[in-house]
Formats: sequence, structure tokens, C-alpha cells
Amino acid sequence: MALRVSNTEFEHREIELKAKPAHMLEISPKGTVPVLWVPGQGGKEVIEQSLEIMHWALGRNDPEHWLIQDEHQSSAMYDLIKRNDEVFKFNLDRYKYPHRYNLSDPLVYRQNGEHFLKELNVLLEKSQYLMGQTPCLADVALMPFVRQFSKVDSHWFEQLPYEKLKLWLRDFENSNLFVSIMAKRALWVSS
Repeated sequence: MALRVSNTEFEHREIELKAKPAHMLEISPKGTVPVLWVPGQGGKEVIEQSLEIMHWALGRNDPEHWLIQDEHQSSAMYDLIKRNDEVFKFNLDRYKYPHRYNLSDPLVYRQNGEHFLKELNVLLEKSQYLMGQTPCLADVALMPFVRQFSKVDSHWFEQLPYEKLKLWLRDFENSNLFVSIMAKRALWVSS
């Protein structure tokens, strides 16, 4: 989404993680997605973290001002992203994939994750987006994880009393930006 909003030209390559292309593993041996391969003067730069890709793209062009300039708000935004990445994602992974972690009861992780959802809902009761009346980096960084969490047991999620959070998520899922980047693409085949 940040690449698209920043008007960065890029080639999207859809891959099958069970059959990672050799070219991908050459440029990014850790073999995870996303990977952004950027041509440069000294060869190619590889950016392997979503947040770093977002910063790179928005650092070049941020027409919707997703990078908050106010120091206090920016600090609060990055704190929220950090808690998402370090705490919420930990619980999401164990709730969504209990077999990977040899867990018999993933519901404790769902309950732990719900605390963060409640916090997000409180923020959204104050404004349309997490940090104010317009979307920012935090909205776009957190939305995919909240979306994943909501899909594990969508019936349970829809029963939650977090109406502002559910509206925020639906608005993103129905946005032209999200719909355009989520369009199904054929698997990339190297030539």
C-alpha cells in the first residue's frame, strides 16, 4: 500500500512460499516476504522488512502524509507499531497457528490479542483513524495483522463489542487502494 500511495513504480512478483524461486533466495537468503529489490548506483539494495519498505517508499514521496511530522504523535505512533510487532503479532501467530508452536489451547493467545484490539478500538472512538482524522503509517502497518486476527474465527470477531475497530477494518478492506493491491496475480515464473 505504501508503494502504491508513494507513486513508486514497481513490479509485483507473486510467489509460492513452498517453492521459493532461486532468484528470490539469491537476493534474500532468509527467504521471507516481502522483499523489495531496488536498483541503485552501487548494485542492488534489498529491503526485507515491511516497515522498512514503507519507510523507504514514503521517504521518497509521502503525498498523503502517512509519516507523522509532530514529534509527540510520531513517538506515540511508533510505540503503537512496536507493540503490534512485538506483542500482538506474538499472540496472533500462536492463535492462528497453534500447531506450529505445539499448543493445545490457542484461546489464551486470542484473549491476549483481544486486549490490543480493545486498545485500538479506544483510539478509534476518539478519531476515524488510529492517530487522527486521516490515515497514517500506524493504520497501514497494523491493519494487515488485525485483518489476519479477524479471519481466524470471523464469527467470534464479529461478536466483539469493538464497533469502531470493525468499521475501521471494513473501510480499509473496501478501499480502492486495498482492493487494487490485493488483486489476485499469477505466480511469477523466472525465465
